[in-house]
Amino acid sequence: MFLRNSWYVAAWGEEIGRLALLRRILLGEPVVLYRRTDGKPVALEDRCCHRHAPLSSGRVRGDNLECGYHGFTYDPSGQCVKIPAVDTIPANARVRSYPVVERHKMVWIWMGDPALADESAIEDFHWLDDPGWRFKGERLELPGNYLLLVENLCDLTHLPFVHASSLGTTAIPPKEGKLETRKEGNAVIVERWTENVPVTSYFRALAGFPRDAVVDRWMHLVYTPPAFVRLDIGAALAGTGARAGDRSNGVTTRNLNAITPETDKSSHYFWAQAQNFGIDDPSISDLDFRLTHGAFLEDLKMISGQQQNIDLDPSVPRVNIATDAGGVQARRVVDALIAAEKSGTPKKIAPVPLTP
Repeated sequence: MFLRNSWYVAAWGEEIGRLALLRRILLGEPVVLYRRTDGKPVALEDRCCHRHAPLSSGRVRGDNLECGYHGFTYDPSGQCVKIPAVDTIPANARVRSYPVVERHKMVWIWMGDPALADESAIEDFHWLDDPGWRFKGERLELPGNYLLLVENLCDLTHLPFVHASSLGTTAIPPKEGKLETRKEGNAVIVERWTENVPVTSYFRALAGFPRDAVVDRWMHLVYTPPAFVRLDIGAALAGTGARAGDRSNGVTTRNLNAITPETDKSSHYFWAQAQNFGIDDPSISDLDFRLTHGAFLEDLKMISGQQQNIDLDPSVPRVNIATDAGGVQARRVVDALIAAEKSGTPKKIAPVPLTP
C-alpha cells in the first residue's frame, strides 16, 4: 500500500528532455514525462485509453503527445484532442494527468487527488539550489520496498558493518554519544552527538582537518513521510560551540534522500550529497559522491537480501532494539497516514525545516 496524497520525486530535472520521453513506474502506475515548448514538465498516464499502448513509445507534437500505435493525441491535461481515423472524439477519450512541480533540481509529482496537491508541502531540499553549497546526486534502482531503505537511513549504527570498507569510519560508535529520538507532528527526528574525539579519516580527506585534530561530531536526521530522509553530518574543532549552534569552526555535509516506490518490491532512490565547504573545488564533491555512491550500493545489496527473505515468508516476526526507534516510528507514521487516506480523511503533511 502507498500513500497517494503526497509529493514524490519523479525524476531529476535533467532526466526529462523536450522530445525524449521518459517512462517511469511510480506507485505501481505507468507515467510518461516530457516537456512542453515552454520547458515546463508534463506527466501523463503512460497508457493510451484506446488499446493501452505505452504513450512513451510515441512522440511529442508541440505541447501534445501522440500515441505511437494509432495516433491518438493528448494535450498536457490528458484530454484526447485528435484521432486520425475518426472525426469525432469520444467524451471519455483521455488519460490521467498528474500535477508536477520542478523544484530543487527535481521534478515532483502528486499521485493522489489533484485537488489536494499543495506545492507548499514539497519537501525542503533547498541545499540543491543554494550557491553556498555544492552537491552531486543520482538515481539508483532499489530492489526492495521503500520502507526498508527508510529504516536503513534512520539507523546509522549499520555503518561499521555494511560499510566497513567505505564509510565505516564516519560512524559514531553505537554506544558513544547520547541518541535522542523524538517525533514532531509527522516527522521523526534522530540526533546523536559525540564530543572531544579524534577526527576521522573521512573529515580529514574532505575538509582538511589535521591528523591529530580533536573534534565534536554530530549525526542528525529528519524523516518526513512518505519517504524523505535528510541527514546533517559534520564535525567541528572540539569546544568551539558547535553543539550550541556555532559551526564556524567546522564543516557540514547534507545527505538528502527521496525514495519513490515503483512497486511493493522495488523503488526509485534519488539522493544527493551536499557540502558547505570546498565550493570552488569540484574534486571534493566528486570524492564525497564516490564514497557515498559506493556505500549506497552496499546498502542496496543488503536490502535486496532482506526483500528476498521477506518474500519467502512475510509473517516471520522481527526483533526491535533501541536504535530501531527512528525506523519503527517512521513506519507508524506512514501506516497512520495511509489509514487516514483510506478512511476518506487524508491528513496534510507539512515539511519540517532544518538549519541552513
